[in-house]
Order: sequence, then structure tokens, then C-alpha cells
Amino acid sequence: MKTWMKKLVEQFDMDWGNNSDNPSSAGKAAPMLTEDRATLLYILDTYNKHLFEIQGHQVRKVRAKLDTFAKELVQPDSDATEKTLFRLRQFISSYRIDEYTYVQNTFDDFKRIIWDFADHLSEEAHIEDSAQGDINQSLEHLREAVESNSIEELRARSREFIDFYLHHQNADNERRSKRMESIKKNLTTVKKQLMEANQTMRRDHLTGAHNRKSYDEQVRRYLQLHDIDKDPMTLIILDIDFFKKVNDAYGHDIGDFVLQECVRLLQESFSREEDFIARLGGEEFGVILPGCNAESAIKMAEEAMARIRKEVFVHDKLEIRFTVSMGIAEIHANESADSWYKRADEALYESKQTGRNKYTLAKPTSIKRVA
Repeated sequence: MKTWMKKLVEQFDMDWGNNSDNPSSAGKAAPMLTEDRATLLYILDTYNKHLFEIQGHQVRKVRAKLDTFAKELVQPDSDATEKTLFRLRQFISSYRIDEYTYVQNTFDDFKRIIWDFADHLSEEAHIEDSAQGDINQSLEHLREAVESNSIEELRARSREFIDFYLHHQNADNERRSKRMESIKKNLTTVKKQLMEANQTMRRDHLTGAHNRKSYDEQVRRYLQLHDIDKDPMTLIILDIDFFKKVNDAYGHDIGDFVLQECVRLLQESFSREEDFIARLGGEEFGVILPGCNAESAIKMAEEAMARIRKEVFVHDKLEIRFTVSMGIAEIHANESADSWYKRADEALYESKQTGRNKYTLAKPTSIKRVA
């Protein structure tokens, strides 16, 4: 089996025995795969890593369902595969509709925020137009008095216009002050709503860490800064060891709790203002450390791992411990985001293959970023 296919199957961290009720089937090696099935697994794995919380589809439940499809797809029974593919098509079709609806509703929320503000400005503009109309009408009366050749009418219209204009100016100054106060208040509200909506789109719903979208955007910004200042910068890719076994043994609620606690400890360990922590998918996390070379990052990683090892997490009556594996890669000159991530990910894979609960420093690369 090709190396990339073997690595893909091992990422699922499953007991590949065909019969979960048969103890003798436990511990079996992952079955051989055709390229067609491996490609399907790759697509499911990629989709799995980019899930986000939508109404009616909790991430953990969708992830569990996709993992079930993946496990079924590696079985050699062609009849079972056809049924799995049929169910998978049905699920993806339904999920994509709900996913599109969620994105559309989110976009509609953004439009509503801006539209409300535009509507408020439109009302203010209408008031201004009405006031200007009154001035024009008063000026027209004054012109008519001038043309009438009547000193009495001109005197009366002049006083009327002066009184009206002074009243208008006073009212306009008061209205302008209220309008500016109202606009300022509305701008503050709009800014707050947009920031909240923006944060929601960039945060992982479960853990509060940044999500994959936010990670991708931040990497691009950091690479642009790195091109300018040439300061060192290091990426850590990590995941929780045997996380699937935690879910299987204790249930997804405990799994969610472990993910939340992991993020809490990462935030305590990588606590500088510029440190960036993101949940990349499932139990995988990324930590970007600007201004840190590999040596400094290793020290921070060791402290984080030590902190996680010694913690005992209490949930209801359960006492839970877990560890993490890490891959560490310092950015190279002109290196692309994909190359940087790949080196850190390969280092993580090496940590998992050589015992877990450890870190591995990534190998250098000769691949350069194309401008």
C-alpha cells in the first residue's frame, strides 16, 4: 500500500477489526486499500477537518458519522460499499443544504446590520430634505414680496423670513447635535455587532479557539510580516493522543470536555499576546509563535506538554488524563504556508509513530515560495 494511503488510514486511529463483539478481532492492522477508496477517505478526512457548527449538525456528531463512513469504506465487501456510498451521498446532500442555509443566514445577518444603519441615515437625510424645502418655500415668498413693489408686504415677509430662518437655524443646530449623537451611537452598535459576528465566524464553537479559516488568514498575515522583518517564527501542530479512544470509552461529552481543557491549557502555556492558537479540525491544533525560533519554541512546547501530563481532569465522578504529540517547524526564508504546515505535520506524524506524548523537530526544506 502506498505510503500516503497508509498514513491516511493510520490517522483514523481505529481498531480495524471487522467484528467489535469478537475479542479476537481487536488490534487487527488496517486493511489494504485501492486508490479509489483511499481517495474517498482523503476527501472525507479533509471535509472532517473543515467542519463548523451549524444548526442541527453538531460538529462532533457529524465527525463521528464521517468516521463511520470511513471505516465502512475500507471493508472489502463491495455490496456493503454500494450501500455505504448511497447513504454517504444522502448525508452529504442533506448536510450541504443545511450548511448553505447557515452561511446564507449568517450573510443575511451581516446585511441586516448594515441595512438598519443605512435606513437610519436615510431617515436623517429625509428630515434634512424637508427642512430645506421649508427654507426654499420661505425664500420664494420673500422673492414674491420684492417683486410686488409693496413696502408693507416686503417688510412683513422680511420679518417672517428672518424669524423663520433664525428658528430653523436653532432647530437645525439642535437636530444636528442629536443626529450626530444618534449616528455615533448607531455606529458604535454596528461596530459591536459586526465584531461579534466576525468573531463568531472565526472562533471554534466548542473550544473558543480560533478556527481553521481564522488560522489560514493569520498565517498569510504573518508570512507577509515575515517577508518584511525577517524575525523568526515557529509553528507547532499537535493533537491529543488516542482521542478516539477517549470518545469510545467515555462518550462524546467527555471528549468535548477534553478538547475544551486542552485549549485552556494551551492558552495558559502560550500566553503571549501575539501567540495564536487554532483548532484545525477534530483533535488537531495549530500554534503560531511569532518572534520564536525553534529553540525557544521547544522550551515552550516542553512546558506545555509537562503541564498537560500532570493535570488530572475531573468531570462528574471521572478522573481523566491525556497527553499530546507535537510537530515543530521554524519558518524558512521564502517558505510557503503549505510547506511550513506540511513540515510541522510530518514532524507530528513522526512523534505519533515513535511513541506519542513527545515532540519532533521538523526537517528542513528546499522548497521555496513562489512570489
